[in-house]
Amino acid sequence: MSANMSLSSQQVRALRAESHRLKLKPVVMIGQHGLSENVINELELSLAHHELIKIRIPALDKLEKKELIDTICQKLQAESVQTIGHITVLFRQNPKIKRFAKVLRPKATDS
Repeated sequence: MSANMSLSSQQVRALRAESHRLKLKPVVMIGQHGLSENVINELELSLAHHELIKIRIPALDKLEKKELIDTICQKLQAESVQTIGHITVLFRQNPKIKRFAKVLRPKATDS
């Protein structure tokens, strides 16, 4: 989890549903050169503009893939919402846009 935000399991589920509902396509693909400065810059721009993005990561073993995703999340203060195969969904709220604020709002409990 990032230093500035921690999503609840309910929020993660809501963001997963949004990524599916919006039929997101990967906007950044990490190629053979790995996590270059250009890739980081592209991820930064994409997260700032869209908040919720899919990225395609290279074929790696489980541990390498997890380390790569953790590194990306740490560098960008983003949250990993879901990983299926070579596709990872990342989220970072943009205070100016707040496109997913309604989805992230805690639901009132029935009492």
